[in-house]
Amino acid sequence: MSELGDMPNLGKVVVEQLERAGIRTPDELRALGSVEAALRLSATGIDVCVSKLSALEGAIRGVRWHAIPAHERAALISEFDARSGA
Repeated sequence: MSELGDMPNLGKVVVEQLERAGIRTPDELRALGSVEAALRLSATGIDVCVSKLSALEGAIRGVRWHAIPAHERAALISEFDARSGA
């Protein structure tokens, strides 16, 4: 996969948001991880909700976001909240 848009869960709007945050390739997204990518989105003024964070994690894993167990999604948002000071 060489394009962000080829990853699951990442539509045109999210791809554009990631690119604005300086994340341009699937490898960059994987290297950062979903929480760091979400923090970068947030730093550019983009709202990050549990669905968007889950979508990023699903893209990294190569699955639809709802295939990620609820407790893992909850852990991601907890980490994001702790790191963002929310």
